[in-house]
Parts: sequence; structure tokens; C-alpha cells
Amino acid sequence: MMPNKVLSWRDNLYHQLLFRHCSLCQLPLTATEQYWCNHCINLFPNPPYCHHCGTTTLNTVTDCGRCLTQPPLWHKIYRLGEYRPPLQQLIQQLKFHGKFWLAQPLAQQLASQITQPAPLLLPVPLHWRRYCLRGFNQSHQLALALGAILKSRVDHHAFQRVRHTPSQQQLTKVQRRHNLQQAFRLRRQTLPDHVAIIDDVVTTGATVHQLTRLLIQHGVKRIDIYTLCHTQQSLN
Repeated sequence: MMPNKVLSWRDNLYHQLLFRHCSLCQLPLTATEQYWCNHCINLFPNPPYCHHCGTTTLNTVTDCGRCLTQPPLWHKIYRLGEYRPPLQQLIQQLKFHGKFWLAQPLAQQLASQITQPAPLLLPVPLHWRRYCLRGFNQSHQLALALGAILKSRVDHHAFQRVRHTPSQQQLTKVQRRHNLQQAFRLRRQTLPDHVAIIDDVVTTGATVHQLTRLLIQHGVKRIDIYTLCHTQQSLN
């Protein structure tokens, strides 16, 4: 039996152009499908949610019961779906496996839900230590892709992470808030009235809460959150 031939970069490019397949199910794509087939996109976990905090609800609502009593500081959140397969695997590939090019097709799916785009997008910053380990900021890549689609400007220098903090995973909501105190600073004094914070995943909202507070202190009137996923963990 002949050994499998290793394709050159040129042959691989021709293969990708002539035989386009969905990166999730590997079935051929139609002429109107780009990165994933419509069947796989329909599997993205996107149940109704509260448009204020991002929590999954039985029906789409402007404010859930919790938001009526303890509303988040920001105005509105736009999310692509829940942090469950297949979105979970795609975000892990983007964030931890260096597949930064996934930001573009994911941003396309998210942008279709954003009805009133903010003129300025501000990605959540990484501390320089984590940036060196990862090689890129996934929120910045997502913001760049969204900015190109929404015709919004991106400023990845507006926020600076001045304190290196332990990973937020496995921390409660209170611990996350405490972990992020004094972790950021805002380096821009002049900002438009409407901005959006870009984060790949929102869990308790501790990170975007701290950044929203900084923006409010500097006079920003409306702050939205654009995120790929919202987790449904019970973190008190």
C-alpha cells in the first residue's frame, strides 16, 4: 500500500478551495455557507436570555427578575450563546490552542444580533505575562473582526491590566470581584457616549463589571457588552 502523501502548502490550498468542508461535521459546504454548515450553526446553544445580564431565561426579556432588583451597571449584553458544545469547543480552540482565525466566523455570527452597534469597541485586556504565554489576546481578535463588520473603531489600548491576577476559574462571584479589584486602569480620557466592551466569555460578569465602573467614572453614558458565550454556572 502506498503511504499517505503529504500535501504541499500549494496542494493543500487547492484542496481547501475546491473541496470546502464544514470544520465541525466535515460535510461539504454549499456555495452560500462559509465556515460552518447551517446544520451545525443551528446546533449552537442559543436559548432565550435576559438582554441585561445575559442569563438564560424561558423567554427573551429586557430585564429578568434579578435585574429588576440588582441590575448590572452596563446597559445591554449581546451574546452568541451558552458556553456549551459546540461553541465551548470552538472558544477553547480560539483561546487555548492558538486558532485565532476562529474569531472572524464567530464574530460574523455574533454581529448579526447586534442591532445598535457602538461606535467604539474596547476589548478586555490581558496582563503582559498572560499575553506572552498565549501570544495574542482573543478579545482583541474578536473586537477587530466585529469592528470590520459593524464599521466600529477598536481601541485595544484604552484599558490596561495593571495587576496580574490568578485564573478566575473555580472562583465564586464574590471571590472574582475581590480578585479583580484595582486590576485595571483606563488610559483614555476622551471617549464617546456609547461604547461596547468585548469579552470572549462572561461568567459572573466580574471582569466587565470592573471595566464598566471605570467607564462610568469617566462619563460614558451607555456601555454594552459583546460576548461569544455566557456561562450558566451557579457562582454566588
